[in-house]
Amino acid sequence: MDAAGPTVAAERFRHIHEIAVVRGGGLGDLLLVEPAIRALAAGYPQARIRLLGSPVHARLWADRPGPVSAVDVLPVQRGLREGPADPGGYADFLRRMTGIGFDLAVQLHGGGRYSNPFVLQLGARHTVGMATPEAPRLERTLPYVVHQHEIHRSLEVVALAGAAPATCEPEVRVTAAELAGGGGLLPPGSGPVLAMHAGATDPRRRWPVARFAEVARHILRAGWRVVLVGDASDHALALAVLEGARRGLSTRARGRIVSTAGRLDLSELVSLLLRSDVLLANDSGPRHLAQAIGVPTVGLYWVGNFLTAGPLTRSRHRVRVAWATRCAGCGLGGSTVRMPDCPHEGTLLGEIPVAPVLADVRALMATTRPPRGR
Repeated sequence: MDAAGPTVAAERFRHIHEIAVVRGGGLGDLLLVEPAIRALAAGYPQARIRLLGSPVHARLWADRPGPVSAVDVLPVQRGLREGPADPGGYADFLRRMTGIGFDLAVQLHGGGRYSNPFVLQLGARHTVGMATPEAPRLERTLPYVVHQHEIHRSLEVVALAGAAPATCEPEVRVTAAELAGGGGLLPPGSGPVLAMHAGATDPRRRWPVARFAEVARHILRAGWRVVLVGDASDHALALAVLEGARRGLSTRARGRIVSTAGRLDLSELVSLLLRSDVLLANDSGPRHLAQAIGVPTVGLYWVGNFLTAGPLTRSRHRVRVAWATRCAGCGLGGSTVRMPDCPHEGTLLGEIPVAPVLADVRALMATTRPPRGR
């Protein structure tokens, strides 16, 4: 069965009590399919939804209200999850999952070359998902076409199962502890807070550190505060932004910027973002998370990622896009789908200047904001 579109839901399956949703990857990968998971929950209110995802997904949904009843970390397997070899882990995982007796398995994990055989092995009574021409087809299958936003793609998939979309915006409900926390992580003072995330998994998707630092200097001179966020892999980047931002500033202004990179768990990051007025970030998990909990963002995107993963609305989420498709180091060209296939790690976001980014930050800072947290 082919899809008619995300607004036209197919006939629902009957007697659905256990649903498996397969979606590995990072934090942003999960949040892009969150509207589809909520659509499933609305379409099958009597069912338990079990997410088969990654360790960061398990940390996000631990003790958090929402549509996901449980998270099981996918086994290490090509095309599912990277990691140290785990002999027997794949078979053990399948044995445990087939024992649950899934009524419906939903594949939101890409073109299906590796994920569809896995979904079929779960033994669910019904299956829906995506497939490239070479991938095994499921009971109801959406053709995988590269040029499509991931939110719309996943909504089309769950529409195959009769789940009509309720919204296109990702949403994560925050806990009372997250709403109450985060104050001790901020720089001293009472001015507005700009959070920054200078990292991204692929170095080519990172805006130059010097430009993050320049934005921070402008913000600090205006009396605002800046907090740098990220995990342990972002520590060096955050330190470089911190040092660059402090150059030429007064002692008082220098004290209004701090780095928390590598110091926070996921719940603490939520608390800190909730106390920030705007997040400036590359295309990354923290930017998707900020959007999902209701924090305004300014996103810096390479064109390919913008087309498939950029925010869909602009009142509270501004975007600056780099249209470069050639490596600045060797000149090798890519496309709006794939980055240049070369070993260089130079940024592709170099054409995005500071001035419009700073203007976006200031515009969102001046916007009246609703109560924090969803």
